[in-house]
Amino acid sequence: YQGVQDNGLRIAVKKLHLMPGLDDEEFIIEFHNLVRAQHQNIILLLGYCHHTAQVLVEHNGKDISARVEEGYLCSEHLQGGSLDKHLSNEPCALAWHTCYKIIRGVCEGLHYLHKGVEYPIYHLELKPTKILLDNDMMPKIGGFGFSRFFDTTETFNTSEVARTSVYMPPEYVSKRQITPKFDVFSLGIIILQIMAGKESYTKYADIPPKEFIEHV
Repeated sequence: YQGVQDNGLRIAVKKLHLMPGLDDEEFIIEFHNLVRAQHQNIILLLGYCHHTAQVLVEHNGKDISARVEEGYLCSEHLQGGSLDKHLSNEPCALAWHTCYKIIRGVCEGLHYLHKGVEYPIYHLELKPTKILLDNDMMPKIGGFGFSRFFDTTETFNTSEVARTSVYMPPEYVSKRQITPKFDVFSLGIIILQIMAGKESYTKYADIPPKEFIEHV
């Protein structure tokens, strides 16, 4: 959803799909950590709303009382859309200086999340739809729905369900292992898509690295 604050600032409002048994305290701690992450290449989070209500629902022909929980995240709204809308199957569809600006901005934003805050923040869902652009094509990383905080020396196994995609590293796809290099792999795929087209990685994923470079 989109909204406008009293001061005229346009905001984006995202409805969260809350999982049963979600630890509210853990989520709130993570949210406050994300709010403190302020960088020109990071989407600014503005607020969080959590609402619980009892409603009547029909079940087996009877009306019963059910508890409904809703959560919303509010963030700044960027009018340039997501990076995904600016990519094509053609290499360097955007002007080179724009490609460079986007790549550099995403790199700096990701470096800030990993190294510029007290507790490293790992996105774990970095892809073109999670990178938004302003009117000057300045990129900002958003969509921290699957982000996690953990020590940079550790490797974690997770059973959480997330859709497998080309942006996920092999160790996660095969073993559900999360390492600090998860986002770096995703970043590499995004850079390849900007430079060589959206299908660049899927076309040549199985060829030797030295041969792959020749196609970029």
